[in-house]
Amino acid sequence: MTGLRITPAWRHSQERLYVGLPDGRNVAWYDRDTSRVSLLFDEQREAVLEALRPFLTGEFTVGPPPVPTPADLALLTLHPDDDLAPNRPGEALHAVLDGAAPPSRFRADPRRGALVAQQALGERLDGLEGAGWRVLHSVPLPGGGHIDHLLIGPAGIMTVRTLYVRKLRVRIADPLVTVGRTEPEPQLRWARREAERASLALAAAVRPVLGLVGAARVEVAPGAGAGNVRILRDGEGDVEALARLGGVLKPADIEALHATARDRRTWLRA
Repeated sequence: MTGLRITPAWRHSQERLYVGLPDGRNVAWYDRDTSRVSLLFDEQREAVLEALRPFLTGEFTVGPPPVPTPADLALLTLHPDDDLAPNRPGEALHAVLDGAAPPSRFRADPRRGALVAQQALGERLDGLEGAGWRVLHSVPLPGGGHIDHLLIGPAGIMTVRTLYVRKLRVRIADPLVTVGRTEPEPQLRWARREAERASLALAAAVRPVLGLVGAARVEVAPGAGAGNVRILRDGEGDVEALARLGGVLKPADIEALHATARDRRTWLRA
């Protein structure tokens, strides 16, 4: 057997390497933390071990996999091209900006600021993995849009719309958000719309979140705050506070929803 493909993924905050055929079907996986290679077909043992050789460290065991959960079964049938889990924060912007003209000295490209914000907040959100959360970045939506970050964890499901507001004052009066001296925009309405589309795709309740990156000050208009949109500031302990929330989803539910959400095809109905 030749051409086996190694695809890294994360499960329960632990790294796992999947070994797949050129057509995308997985035939084995290697859990680094347990040092175990799980084979779906024993006759492929030598080819799998040869493909994994650069990644194997110390003593390891080889054998059949444990009885798979429904989430495991869904992942085993997922083609790597449809798997959103490897997406970096700002993945969609990376693709656009890689082919864009160099930034001008006289006019900043707002997309580059948006990328910085998504990367900064995305890295903070990835830190929630240790508290039982699963995080996806740059989830594509029909029509060309994206959900910047999707959180699935003990406190439920959240979509995070990221806003780059470095060293500027932010004023919030539902549904409008004003950044510095720019014209107000209905950011809260857009955040709710993304949550609604995620709820439709996942058939589950989803809460909208607006992530503010680098704000100098945030002002909420009396009687016209953010409504049901959670405001998340990157430097105020707000992200870490999410790790203490719970009471909505059990671990098995989190894994099942994550397996569904990481499949690109799920979002075709959003």
